Amino acid sequence: MDPTPPVSVIMPLLNEERHLEEAVGAVVAQRYPGEMQIVLAVGPSHDDTLGVAQRLAERDLRITVVQNPSGRTPEALNLAVASAVHDIIVRVDGHGFLSDGYIEHAVRVLEETGAANVGGVMLAEGVTDFERAVAVAMTSPLGVGGARFHTGGEPGPADTVYLGVFRREWLDAAGGYDPRFTRAQDWELNYRIRQAGGVVWFDPALTVKYRPRPSLGALSRQYRDYGRWRRVVATRHKGSINARYLAPPTALVAVAAGLVGGLVWRPLWAIPAAYAAGMAQRGRHTRPPTRPTATATRAVGGARYLALMEPLWRVATTRRQRP
Repeated sequence: MDPTPPVSVIMPLLNEERHLEEAVGAVVAQRYPGEMQIVLAVGPSHDDTLGVAQRLAERDLRITVVQNPSGRTPEALNLAVASAVHDIIVRVDGHGFLSDGYIEHAVRVLEETGAANVGGVMLAEGVTDFERAVAVAMTSPLGVGGARFHTGGEPGPADTVYLGVFRREWLDAAGGYDPRFTRAQDWELNYRIRQAGGVVWFDPALTVKYRPRPSLGALSRQYRDYGRWRRVVATRHKGSINARYLAPPTALVAVAAGLVGGLVWRPLWAIPAAYAAGMAQRGRHTRPPTRPTATATRAVGGARYLALMEPLWRVATTRRQRP
């Protein structure tokens, strides 16, 4: 393998005017020594995402803009892959910012490990006080569980990674992203790659700064959708569920049983009390946002409650969602 093979960077975009120029700038700033193409797949946005993308393409001939009429992420990714001309595919989001040397390091790890896909850590960082609070929850096991791409860990094979740098042959062999999955399409694709014998490799040195959703409504919709579509993946791929995903519903059932049962037999209230005490204790160890203001400090307290939202949504969204 060429130590610096040409790469195609693909970005699915919808309503990303706010962060797009910075995200593309982080790709361009990689100074990757090999040839690089950037494909921006733009959906019908409510802001000027398309205009920003077109202006970026006018300034840099390596950038190609393709239209994604459906606006859905899996179709955007597949359209971008179809327009990619190179055999290494680097997936980036419009609100994600690659760390220095990300692409070169990922390509080297692909070569060293023989993996089908390599990726690293989603490093959540907010701009507003609310986003900083959400970032605290997103970088704590309390908020997102023990997935290494959220909290870090040792390099090695993984169920999934954040975004990913793929060998195109594995993307093609897997049939690309399944357009039936509005969310969780990365996890579902990595599952199929692993089932076919490919290795998904996690490397904590690969970090991507991620901007959390800017409002409580947007955040709740995001995690509601994650919960619904993760359930669809588990239903379609029976062997994909593991103990980590069963822990939240188990905890919720236990707490609910304790609350209701305590009305009959008071000692059962010890179950939700112990759970609340555990959450408070873990929350004390949550790192605060950088340069906290008085408002940001209060937001950290809010983040401790946000940290409970994902497991609750994962169970509470019981409405069936079909691909």
